Amino acid sequence: MQIDIKAIGIELTSAIEDYVHKRLGGLEKFTKGELTPPRIEVEVGKTTEHHKKGDFFSAQAKIYCVNGPFHATKEEADLYAAVDAIREDLERQLVAKKDRGTTLFRRGARSVKKMLKGLSKRNPFTSKY
Repeated sequence: MQIDIKAIGIELTSAIEDYVHKRLGGLEKFTKGELTPPRIEVEVGKTTEHHKKGDFFSAQAKIYCVNGPFHATKEEADLYAAVDAIREDLERQLVAKKDRGTTLFRRGARSVKKMLKGLSKRNPFTSKY
């Protein structure tokens, strides 16, 4: 898994880089079996908004894999909390996409099996009887 990190408004230290690699490197288990390894682009930085007091850190990540690009953006008072939040969001998106594909495949297989047994005259490809 390739992780590209970009810092905006802050210095990219080795501690930040190691933490991002440690937290987002674990997303590789959700993309097992793909022909091309996934690539993650991460932007971390300090933001200031007029309606927020103090320092706020933002983290953005975009993961490119076979199932499509997934994107997460979070703002927190702590940089490490923002990285944790985008990891949870990306994990949720990857699991939902995987579950949806598995469910649709099983539904189609069940329909074909019924058709082959003669229990259903429905065509699984056109959803018509």
